[in-house]
Amino acid sequence: MKVGGASDSQWLELEQDIVTCHHCSRLVEWREGIAAQKRRAFSDWEYWGKPVPGFGDHEAPLLIIGLAPGAHGSNRTGRMFTGDSSGDTLFSAMHRAGFANKPISRQTGDDLKLQNAFLTAVARCSPPKNRPSAEELENCQPYLLREIALLHRVRVVLTLGQIAFDGYLRALRGQGLEIPRLKFTHGLWHNFASPAPSLVACYHPSRQNTQTGRLTQEMIDAVFSRIRSALDIGTEGP
Repeated sequence: MKVGGASDSQWLELEQDIVTCHHCSRLVEWREGIAAQKRRAFSDWEYWGKPVPGFGDHEAPLLIIGLAPGAHGSNRTGRMFTGDSSGDTLFSAMHRAGFANKPISRQTGDDLKLQNAFLTAVARCSPPKNRPSAEELENCQPYLLREIALLHRVRVVLTLGQIAFDGYLRALRGQGLEIPRLKFTHGLWHNFASPAPSLVACYHPSRQNTQTGRLTQEMIDAVFSRIRSALDIGTEGP
């Protein structure tokens, strides 16, 4: 069976390769240590404790790329941005813009569905201090490239934060594309030459950014509104 131009088996093979990855010994030790120690509030949880694959609509015109699984969010639940405050902010904004069927997602199996959007990250394991090394990001890059290859209808890529922004640009260069040097700026919209999709930059919806006012609801809503409008009118930019 074909889904979005890619077979079910291709997606399953990719997800299996991600989930069983042990390339980065530091990240393996960290993610599994967090899963064993747990946070008191989640003491009754069986943590995922493995790399986290992307999820969403396989025919999506919008690809959203984050940094990495949260130690007690995705590393606990096994789904990107699920179970922490960053996810609360992101899914609420996606719901308001029509990209998600509900505003809050606490765990897998809660019937969350992404509509016209696929969500992933440049790093698949929770890193210490939310800082994957350059080598660790390089090890993860093939997984992002494989997702990009399967997501054949993407027209806009939204990167959340500097590391995701830089990681996506490296991925494009890894495809052999000539990509100009771009500086991360919240709200940046850059139209590449075909076949690369348009690139949008947004501050990461981390607690640090939202609680300090660096990223407000109005700011993230404005980003999604521009994307929604661009996709609805069939153009590559606002």
